[in-house]
Amino acid sequence: MARLFPESQPRPLGAGGIEISSLAWGMWRLAGTDVQPVRALIDAALESGITLFDTADIYGFGSPLGFGGAEALFGRALAEQPALRDRMVIATKGGITPPVPYDSSASYLEAACNASLARLRVDVIDLYQVHRRDFLTHPQEVAGALARLVESGKVRALGVSNYSPAEFSALQRFLDVPLVSTQPEFSPLRAVPLYDGTLDQAMAEDIAVLAWSPLGGGRLLDPAQPAAALLAEQGEAFGADAVAAALSWIMVHPARIVPILGSQNPDRIRAAADAFKVGWTREQWYAVMQAGTGEKLP
Repeated sequence: MARLFPESQPRPLGAGGIEISSLAWGMWRLAGTDVQPVRALIDAALESGITLFDTADIYGFGSPLGFGGAEALFGRALAEQPALRDRMVIATKGGITPPVPYDSSASYLEAACNASLARLRVDVIDLYQVHRRDFLTHPQEVAGALARLVESGKVRALGVSNYSPAEFSALQRFLDVPLVSTQPEFSPLRAVPLYDGTLDQAMAEDIAVLAWSPLGGGRLLDPAQPAAALLAEQGEAFGADAVAAALSWIMVHPARIVPILGSQNPDRIRAAADAFKVGWTREQWYAVMQAGTGEKLP
């Protein structure tokens, strides 16, 4: 029986013309104040072929780093070795501002992007994403702010995070440049994008899908979780672990989804490349889906 394997080759970031890796490293768990551990994480990612680095201005909030802390720590690492910048695609987000909680007004987004540029210590952000929908800002106003960021040369490409397909389309309606990416939560435990049109829209309109929390917040490492047991078994069959199998399960979808790793362990980041070794029959893939959702398919 034919098996499906993830594609390891770099791919375009939607219609934006930027080339990205098939895995990404994210910084929502970045902690501490020492830049050397961050350098080790960056090196592990680059050694593993990861070129897409995803952060956000909110990352660090609620920890000693504080709001903007993850960007600032990452920026310090880049400042110490500027040559790293040319080896990566930097993505960040704005629009979450505790305790409001959301603000996508033009003035806020433009100020947030400028602040991100300063903390990251870069001249341009490769991918700037609206982190969550602000229900009190018309998409035309959001689009105007994003367009000005591109026109000013501060941002190369635009995307969204946690947007529904309808919200994505409404924002795109007021933009002359394409939204190149969408970032939903997706894993065997969070299969909503399979049903709400997110992945269908991505395939139809050439939109890159960046999946956050691909391990279900760590729940897919719990042997008591039915989907976790199946993933561990699948990984073992190919000389890999449950993490690699979970990433592979996501990547074999035809939308060519890019999982965002959240690990703060260099060895775990390197081991993620084992995902490309794990293959799936349709029966095995759907078995994990049903175990994860707890719902039997008709």
